[in-house]
Amino acid sequence: MIKIVRTDSKNKDFSNLIIELDRYLKITDQDEHEFYNQFNSIDLLNNVIIAYNKNKAVGCGAFKEFNATSVEIKRMFIKPEVRGTGVASEILSALELWASELNYKTSVLETGVRQKAAVAFYKKSNYKSITNYGQYTDKTNSLCFKKII
Repeated sequence: MIKIVRTDSKNKDFSNLIIELDRYLKITDQDEHEFYNQFNSIDLLNNVIIAYNKNKAVGCGAFKEFNATSVEIKRMFIKPEVRGTGVASEILSALELWASELNYKTSVLETGVRQKAAVAFYKKSNYKSITNYGQYTDKTNSLCFKKII
């Protein structure tokens, strides 16, 4: 059974999961890793979800304010051994619920074309493709999505 915990970026389990995520992204982002990594600081994330299985952190996600009515989903990661078991859906749903409780209406996110599983997951989760925003506007390896929550 998965336990979902609300926390912030000071949580040590979150930090450890992010180390694994960054190792993975360094491989998949290849020569663009440094560009993307500069936007992934976890210092100021106050809305973090961690999923635990038998008291072991197995996945995480976070959001930060994007604008007055939207949040941006950040730092989604699921350990390989629990992928495909619904943990990612539980984390994303928990993030969306938390954001809606704070009166946000929509959620946006960016992922890379090389993260094929992530792209499929967000589409399955009813996120719709949008024009790349902000720092991702001219990045051909970025895909941006939005969902009404």
